[in-house]
Amino acid sequence: MSLRNKRGMKADMTEANQEREIRYCRQTKVIQTHHVFPFDSNYHGTLFGGKLMSMIDDCAAISGERFGRTTNVTASVDTLNFLKPLPTGHSVCIDTFVSGAGKTSMEIFTKVTGENLRTGERYLAATCFLTFVALPDENGDKVCLPKIVPETVEEKFINSGYEERRQKRRADLDYQKELHEHLTIEIPWAD
Repeated sequence: MSLRNKRGMKADMTEANQEREIRYCRQTKVIQTHHVFPFDSNYHGTLFGGKLMSMIDDCAAISGERFGRTTNVTASVDTLNFLKPLPTGHSVCIDTFVSGAGKTSMEIFTKVTGENLRTGERYLAATCFLTFVALPDENGDKVCLPKIVPETVEEKFINSGYEERRQKRRADLDYQKELHEHLTIEIPWAD
């Protein structure tokens, strides 16, 4: 893989001749805050789960692009825990950062905080881990992602579980491959 160095000249970034670049979690942080409007809500008067998932995916994609400075795609939503509903009229704050990385894939952690804008009460509404994969560059070359370094107590705790979560994802992927071999894509109502 090649990147441009500070002078704009191409620099060979193979692991044999150069250490991977380092990025800090704070450099990948994205924070978005939105109102929960009636048109974003379900019939319970709370934020529709699919709408929240869309917001999470958008923030996480930006974190991934800040991290790798390359185009990336969502590979999986590993864990999405809905902890508390987000009522209409409250705000929803999505906070993402890269919490682990391999050579071409990255894990992005999301924390969703709700706020009652009348009282100021804040609450943890959801957490999520997503996996994104960096796409090859414009020349078709694979990219090599930087290393991620946590700094805060929260970042260090979340990043410390990355390898264990990565191993679990690999096992889950093996199961998914087996499952897919047993699925049909035939139209069920056709003869």
